[in-house]
Amino acid sequence: MNWNQLYPKACPPDITAISDYIRSPLWNALCAHLESCYGVLPKVAHSICSGAPGWNVKYKKSGRALCTLYPAEGFFTCLVSVGSREAMEAELLLSGCTEAVRSLYWSTKPFNGGRWLMIPVTSPEILEDAKQLIALRIQKKRG
Repeated sequence: MNWNQLYPKACPPDITAISDYIRSPLWNALCAHLESCYGVLPKVAHSICSGAPGWNVKYKKSGRALCTLYPAEGFFTCLVSVGSREAMEAELLLSGCTEAVRSLYWSTKPFNGGRWLMIPVTSPEILEDAKQLIALRIQKKRG
């Protein structure tokens, strides 16, 4: 059954229900990484955006979004915004990333100098790429 049919706007899922739906150790690995490395907790939120409507999980630190996770059956998508301030570092980082993430980066149209990467996390290698891109979000203080 479709994720949005299982959990319409009036019926929010909890983290356990989300994990059970995704059924991927990569989900648990990323959530544990975010919580232990950055001291952040997940926030289940409902979005009406046209790109990925429905329930998602947001991770923020000091008011800045680290990533937003979108559940799917058997995998999930990780939205990481690479802003104009992180773009140069992200492009250097890409040489060590999977072909899938490199291709996604270069095919994503820049918006205000940055890119919103919707990364389907389907392998441990792609998970590592997502972690590295998320790390760029908090490396530098805004100035």
